[in-house]
Amino acid sequence: MKSTSKLAILQSLDELDQAQVENVLTYIKSLLQEPTEYQLLKKKALKEIRLALKQSSSKGSLQLLA
Repeated sequence: MKSTSKLAILQSLDELDQAQVENVLTYIKSLLQEPTEYQLLKKKALKEIRLALKQSSSKGSLQLLA
């Protein structure tokens, strides 16, 4: 079934004119460059971990908070 979906996508792409192809590529590139919610959460979590490690190293012991 996946091969039929891929074939349908390829056939529809073949029917696009050059301007439409450029629009599709621009859209796909914007999706790839846009940070996802996962990436934003990961960045925030790593920032909080770094801050906690800096604070704990200045106190001399590591305390994990739930």
